[in-house]
Amino acid sequence: MLLGQGLAINSSDALQTNRVSFFADVEDAMFVVGVETREDYPGQFYMIFSLRDAILLSSMLLGIPPARISEKRKLAIMEPDDYDAFGEIMNQVIGSFNSVMKPRFPNKIHLKLLGSLTKFVPLMDQLTEEEPIPDGEYVMFRAQLQMDGLEMDRVDIFIPVALAESLAPEAAAPPAEVEVQATVEPEEQEAQPDKEEITNPVPAMNQTVVILDDDAGDRQNVKNFLSGAGIDLLEASLNDDIRELFTQGKATVALIGVADTEDRELALCIKVNSFCQDKPVPIIMCAPQWTRTAVLKALKYGARDIIVKPYLADELVTKVKKYLQAA
Repeated sequence: MLLGQGLAINSSDALQTNRVSFFADVEDAMFVVGVETREDYPGQFYMIFSLRDAILLSSMLLGIPPARISEKRKLAIMEPDDYDAFGEIMNQVIGSFNSVMKPRFPNKIHLKLLGSLTKFVPLMDQLTEEEPIPDGEYVMFRAQLQMDGLEMDRVDIFIPVALAESLAPEAAAPPAEVEVQATVEPEEQEAQPDKEEITNPVPAMNQTVVILDDDAGDRQNVKNFLSGAGIDLLEASLNDDIRELFTQGKATVALIGVADTEDRELALCIKVNSFCQDKPVPIIMCAPQWTRTAVLKALKYGARDIIVKPYLADELVTKVKKYLQAA
């Protein structure tokens, strides 16, 4: 459902405004996300999405049927699971921002999602000094959201003037496009096949996929599928000492196969990420069954994508090559 395809945020015009002027002209329901800037640029800014887009993306991630998604968007229904799902999506967006923005600044900067996600419906919800964003003057960047095959609205990024001035001149030229890798919900994989051809070449040399799975037969199937696509492979069982596979910088993508999606299995993502903090490795978690709760947990623990076992050659090769090409 979501993820597996790129979510692009294309930059547009910037202008100085204030909260009163902006909300005086707003009629559509919105979803507000607070972001903290840390290190040498302390502060907070806010990303305002249309509620329709927030519902669409979170519902896609959760595997909600299309008819129900349409109903939820029409009635502005944001359920508890939607908040969790959109929070995970925003963690990936902010992670992409971090990787793109850090080289643009002379000093250290790090972004972190604030705890609260706020739904705001004009004429229904009360505008206060702090909600949905604090009163004050802002520099607003208005950008278009894009995802293949979907009609989406804009996102407005509100940076307080004082923070924008501390970021200047870097803040005056945000990245032209940020792409966020997401994970396709298993229930829709057959109904929405990936458009990318599996014959696309992997652009860089010496890229390696690490296969971790206790099932020797599954490991062999993965090797057969990926070796035929010209991808270098390393393999191990989940009980082996896998630290060396990651600490030596050999791994480009990790494919972890598990028998179920309990916390113990999903926590393998945390273990792998701890081995490669200097050079993060995208993790694709694979299991025979996925529930909405398990998908969210996998993302929280650090997975970038999911696959349903038994493996399908086209799906496996397509997803692995996407992350190799993005490396």
